[in-house]
Amino acid sequence: MAERSADGNVGVRPVRERTTPVAAARIRPLRQRTEENHVNVPAPAAVIVLAAGAGTRMKSRIPKVLHPICGRSLVLHALEAARGTSPAQLVAVVRHERERVVDHLAEHAPDVLIADQDEVPGTGRAVQCGLDRVSADSGTVLVTYGDVPLLDSETLGALVAEHEATASAVTVLTARVPDPTGYGRILREESTGEVVGIVEQKDADESQRAIDEVNSGIYAFDLAVLRDALAQVTTDNAQGEMYLTDVLAIARSGGGAVRALVTDDAMLVEGANDRVQLAQLGGEMRRRLLEKHMRAGVTIVDPATTWIDAEVSIGQDTVIQPGVQLLGATSIGEEARIGPDTTLEDTEVDEGASVVRTHALLAEIGPGASVGPFTYLRPGTVLGARGKIGGFCETKNVQIGEGAKVPHLSYVGDAEIGEGTNIGAATIFANYDGVDKHRTSVGKHVRVGSDNVIIAPVTIGDGAVTGGGTTVRGDVPPGALAVNDTSLKIVEGWTSRRRAGTAADEAARAAAKRDNAPGSSSADGKEQEN
Repeated sequence: MAERSADGNVGVRPVRERTTPVAAARIRPLRQRTEENHVNVPAPAAVIVLAAGAGTRMKSRIPKVLHPICGRSLVLHALEAARGTSPAQLVAVVRHERERVVDHLAEHAPDVLIADQDEVPGTGRAVQCGLDRVSADSGTVLVTYGDVPLLDSETLGALVAEHEATASAVTVLTARVPDPTGYGRILREESTGEVVGIVEQKDADESQRAIDEVNSGIYAFDLAVLRDALAQVTTDNAQGEMYLTDVLAIARSGGGAVRALVTDDAMLVEGANDRVQLAQLGGEMRRRLLEKHMRAGVTIVDPATTWIDAEVSIGQDTVIQPGVQLLGATSIGEEARIGPDTTLEDTEVDEGASVVRTHALLAEIGPGASVGPFTYLRPGTVLGARGKIGGFCETKNVQIGEGAKVPHLSYVGDAEIGEGTNIGAATIFANYDGVDKHRTSVGKHVRVGSDNVIIAPVTIGDGAVTGGGTTVRGDVPPGALAVNDTSLKIVEGWTSRRRAGTAADEAARAAAKRDNAPGSSSADGKEQEN
């Protein structure tokens, strides 16, 4: 359950920063992603997400709600779930490390309304500050937390539906757990099942401590009731806080019904209060994501060694081999093969492609293309349909055309390579002069020989050929052959003169004796010449 600190607030390093132009173009805004997953329930007037606390048990300089799991910060998980209910307004209440949290929300969820909690402590005050940003006078208000990452839109939608169907003043989301120690217990009226109160662990008697239904801290409120009740809540208690739970008693005293909706999945309302719980929730989320993809038709050979972030999409009949990490907004088409031992971050892989032992960031791999093994695709790499980037290659900011190949042992940076072109082994695109980067253009159906150095900026025309070992320093016209005019020079006897007495000298002398021995092919040749 989402255990709360003394002041009731929740309070992270941002999810990976994606600030490059290519990244910005690929990452769908939070609003668009959640509209794809909205639930069909009555839309609440507002959802208030409490994200103001410091999270001291994290022992981190990072605000708690900015700690990431599965590629997304805790608070973005909370907002994703809230957004799925299609609220008229979505509010985040902030305080601790305000600027960091607000900057994070401005980048990833720019339409979320920001409310600042003041010096008055407590969840009741946090919600009251959030209500200052809500323009509606009536309807349902959901209150949830920024550190409950597994909570989903379906559960929040069910809470709204139950609340409105029963015309309740307050509906609290609860769970039954085998060990309720430390959590507030739900007290119900036996005859009606209505909630008559919530008793904290320290205040519960023996019979109350035996109750296994506990408070998640997540509520649906009638907006008018909530505004009126919070105006009556005081800080006249041992902690000097405004308790949100006081609203329940005030609502009942005013004749309103207080009910509970029990979730059968207690993990949905578990909060992350320290690094141990953060890791546990991350592990559970990964398990659920893997299961979702497998049930949708993806083969995951070894789930124990496979990591898939929340925003990843994978097509049917794709096979994920062991040791694969699919991170960020990575998208995999149908019938692809990924891995083993591959990390793809914010990368697009089209249908039928094969990616083996590769690390790729902000790259695009076309349909039927192949990459790897031991390959590094840096940002801006675009590989066309049926193209190839082979073993021990590195690419950066390069467009490789349909059917073109960079088979092995090469570096290609800042270049365009036309369709059907083949880049020979051990070729280097020398794109940096020590001050500026320069681009190379290689045309269609070009054959670049092995061990070439292409010194940018140059253009190699369609159908051209370069010889092995060539250093290309200028443009090559279409259909031309480019070679360096350097003849091979052989200096006989060099090892004996310069390396006398070495193992190499001894091997050379022995070979000369064998070659000059009677009956050897070399000796026969010399006799015939003489």
